[in-house]
Order: sequence, then C-alpha cells, then structure tokens
Amino acid sequence: MTTWAVLVLAVFGALQTSDFKHSLAERPVALRSGIGAAHDAASTSSKEARAFYDQGLAYLHSYVWLEAARSFNQALRIDPNLALAHVGLTTAYTELDAPAAARTALERAQALAPAGHDRRHVELCALRMAAEAAPRDETKLAAYRAALDSALAAFPQDEELWLQRGLAESPDPAERGQGSVAGSVPFYLKALTLAPGHFAAHHYLTHAYENSGRIADALAEGATYAKMAPEVPHARHMHGHDLRRVGRIDEAIDEFRAADRLAEAYFAAEKIPVEYDWHYQHNLDLLATSYQYVGRMAEAEPLFERSFGIASTLLVQEFNKREWPAFLLARGRAKEALDAANTMAAHRSPVVSAMGHVAAGQARLALGQFQAAADEANAALRAIRGAEGGGLVAVPLQALQGEFFLRTGQRDKGRSMLEEVARKVRAAAGPDAWTQALFTLEAIARAAREAGDWELARSTARQMVAHDANYAGSHYALALVAAHDGDEATSRSERALVEKYWKNADRDLPELRRQ
Repeated sequence: MTTWAVLVLAVFGALQTSDFKHSLAERPVALRSGIGAAHDAASTSSKEARAFYDQGLAYLHSYVWLEAARSFNQALRIDPNLALAHVGLTTAYTELDAPAAARTALERAQALAPAGHDRRHVELCALRMAAEAAPRDETKLAAYRAALDSALAAFPQDEELWLQRGLAESPDPAERGQGSVAGSVPFYLKALTLAPGHFAAHHYLTHAYENSGRIADALAEGATYAKMAPEVPHARHMHGHDLRRVGRIDEAIDEFRAADRLAEAYFAAEKIPVEYDWHYQHNLDLLATSYQYVGRMAEAEPLFERSFGIASTLLVQEFNKREWPAFLLARGRAKEALDAANTMAAHRSPVVSAMGHVAAGQARLALGQFQAAADEANAALRAIRGAEGGGLVAVPLQALQGEFFLRTGQRDKGRSMLEEVARKVRAAAGPDAWTQALFTLEAIARAAREAGDWELARSTARQMVAHDANYAGSHYALALVAAHDGDEATSRSERALVEKYWKNADRDLPELRRQ
C-alpha cells in the first residue's frame, strides 16, 4: 500500500512477479456477491464483461488487488477491447508489485480506448502513473489534479472521477485512500450523492474522517461500508478500527475475527498463499493488539507470532513486525524479545534491520546490558544513514536513546527525549498510530518506573488516561504511581478500574494478581 507502506521491498523468492501475473492474476474467477456494488460506464456491448469489470472496480476500491486483477482479466477474456479493464489492471498490477505488467496494461488501454469517456479515463491513468513515478515532482501531481478537474467539467455525473479527485487531494500521488485528507471529503460526498449504492465513498470517507480526527463520523461511515460489503475482510476490519477507537473493544474484536475468518476461507477456497494478501497480516496485528488491550495475552501471543512469521513485500508490514518483540518485552520476556529483535536486525532492508536493532536495544536495556544497548542504537543509526524510508525509525530510536539516558543516570536528558516521543506519537494521525501511541506511552511509563523516575511515570500515566481512559493499562499505570506516592485511595479506585476493564482478561494475568 502506498501512503502507509512508503516503499515496496525487493520481492521474496516465493512472490515472483511471474507468479502474480500468470498463475494467480490471470486465473479465471466467478462473479461474487457481498463485495459491494461499483459501476463505471465502460464501453462494451457485453453485459457479462461489464459485470466482471464492475466487480474488478469493487475489488479495487476495497484494496483486494489480486481479485481485482482476476476480474479485469476475466472481463478481457469476454471482451478483449474493453480498454478500461486494462486501466483497472494498471492499479492492480502496481499494487501487486508487477510494474512491467502495469505499464503493458496502460499501453494496451491507450491503444484500445475510444474517444470520449473511456479515452479521458485512460489519459488520467497515464498522468497518475507519471506522478506516481516521480512522487517528489509536485508539478506532475498538479497536472493530474488539473486534468481531473477538466474531466469533471466534461463528465460531471461520473462518480468514479469524483472518487479519483478525492484520492488526488492527498500529497501522495500513489494514494489509494488510506491517507485521505479533510480536503478529500467534499469529493467523496459528491460521488455519494451521484451513486448512493456505490460503497467506495463510504470506505474513503472512513479514512478521511479518521485522519481528520472525526471519529464519530468515521464510525458511521465504516459501519455503512461493512454493511454494504460484508464479505470483504477489509470492510469488516475498517469498522473494527473505529469501534476500538471509541472504546467498543469487544465489538471491534468481533469485526477483526470476522475479517480473519473471511480471509482464511478465501485462502482455502482459492488456494492463495497468505503472503499474497497484505491485509491479512495487518488484520492479524490489530486483532492481536486488541486481545492485548483487553488482557487476553494467551490469545494475543499466537497471533503476534503468526504475523511475525509471514513474509511481506511491504516495508511497513515488515517494519511492524516490531510488535512481536515489543509484546514479549511488555510481558517481561526480554530474552525472547531480544531473539525476535535479532531476527529483524538480520533483515535485508536497512529500515527493518534498523528497527530490529532498536528493539534489540530495548531488550538489552531491560536485561541491564547498557553498553550492548548503546551498540544496538549505533547499529540502527548506521543502517538508516541515507536509506529511503529511514524516517520510520526516527521516533522508536529516539525512545531507545531516551530510555538509555534515563536508565544510566542522565535523567533530565532522558526524560526530555521521552516526553518529546510522547508528544510525537500522540500527534500522529490515524487509528493504527493511535493504538501504537498508547502502547508506546505504556512502555515509557514502565521504563520510568523501573528507572525510579516517578515524576515521568506519573505524567506518562496521566497521558495514557487522557489518550484512552477505557484501557485498563492506563489505570494500572496510575495505580502503581499512586501506591508509590502512598495515596491508597487513588490506588484503590484505579485498581477497581483495572478490574473493570480487564474483567475478561486471562485469569493468571500478572497485573491482576498484584491487586
């Protein structure tokens, strides 16, 4: 994925482009229900070809790249002259890390497209791909936006153009919707008024509202998206995002589990390797962190471990494998966390390797190996020097450095760095960043207590409650501070909230045994 993925890694041996194109993306597919309705006025005399084309569009709008490609290819088997099916393939193949196939699809679309609506869509596709190829050249994105505005003047009833214009509001020219901004909203709303049965506007509005902090609106749009596309894992997952954000964690878990079941059934029925679906691993991560959130560590652990073992071509997905060593460290299993971190440190990507060194440094601090932790921080710095995407490591590395100073007697320096980390993570937009911020704050509070900096522990615990008062861990952190301060009344009231929010937690959860 483009906005949050940042980069695509070199493809694993099992994920060959030829495999995508020949054995999977061109495999015949049937028409399906429950995936949401989408439509564009593509030029074809075949109702069957149009149905498969519209199915491909629906899958594109839900980021199901492989099934989108299969559907467009099926449409082309029926009508080889359906130019817009090739346009759809440009996006699907790009997201399947098959750039040569994407370029070929564009060339075929250019050769086939009749004048008018179809030709305009092909021209826009070419401009978009040019902007994607030069993401730092703002003139190319400006040219694409201007061409979209011109197309909308010519075809004001084309909801797909309105959707594309909303996507183009993002500063990322390869935007597929996750990074939708507040400026995208009017375009999506216009598409919705033109085609109320087209689910995509609800999907993109969910992202736009999440990124704008309008969580109640995001929850409503996500619920509609899930209702309109109930058989799409991402639709159920999106609804879970915002249910969790408003404290309805049990319902969120139900949605993440539903997404997992749908994906598992799909893999089994279609014989698709799990590595080929970016969303499956992402959903596992959120399901695991949701179980962690409610204290069901026995259910969270195998999900974290399973996700850690899945290979991905997406940098962000490999980078997020940090959640497994972080979970182990939070559970007091520093040696196991170090082993997992060392696996990441050996990664071929300098960015993922750097994050592995950061995680190893955090584990070594917990083990009291301060010089080794400093060495890990320096290794991380060397790994990301000049590496594209290295900014992903900046805040975790700062957190490691701050914790190092805190634990080695440089309290003021360490506290200042960790307070800055807290500000940065809380300011990050999006539901995933919101959850990651909560666990980052929890890690800072834990490190502060272990280092004897109760002032930092106190202020961080308060930030946790401000960030999410529905999380038992927030109240647990406050209870520990209150107990240290001799404030038994506050300690008791906070522990009562811990028991309330972890009422369905593992029976042997250590945090509850200490009550």
